[in-house]
Amino acid sequence: MRIRSLAVFCGSKGGQDPLFITHTAELGAIMAAKGLTLVYGGGNVGLMGTVANAVLAGSGRVIGVIPQLLADRERSHKGLTQLEIVPDMHTRKKRMYELSDAAVILPGGYGTLDEFFEMITWNNLAIHDKILFVLNTSNYYTHLLMHIRKMYDEGFLYQDPWEKIRMLSSPQELEQYL
Repeated sequence: MRIRSLAVFCGSKGGQDPLFITHTAELGAIMAAKGLTLVYGGGNVGLMGTVANAVLAGSGRVIGVIPQLLADRERSHKGLTQLEIVPDMHTRKKRMYELSDAAVILPGGYGTLDEFFEMITWNNLAIHDKILFVLNTSNYYTHLLMHIRKMYDEGFLYQDPWEKIRMLSSPQELEQYL
């Protein structure tokens, strides 16, 4: 399957390590250069704002999907190609999955983990069949990925998770899959 659009799940904060922002901006620049549409949470702050701004700076297409609750808090990005305001977080995730061919998981908090695990679960249940790229900047996800391997090794998963998860240590590694 050809990837034309990527959902990017990431933090609404920038994190402590400057490499988080650097890698996020590099990912956005690569997406714009390759003509990939960014589908993301619609925010204007943190890594979310960084990736959107990087794609826009490269004259790329950006679709934001934001729940009404967050749009009301004036956290939505006003300069996007398209902004969809949806009723709730669940609808946001479902819509982002519908609009994307694959997903990239960047550093983030609870919401990012929720999105990551929902995508893995939906893959497992054959609700969709999308590849998930995990950008493991500064080994941010190493322990989590080790735990996923442990779940598989202990017999709690139905398929090898690495069939649908691709590990990246830099944004440039994504290019081999495009």
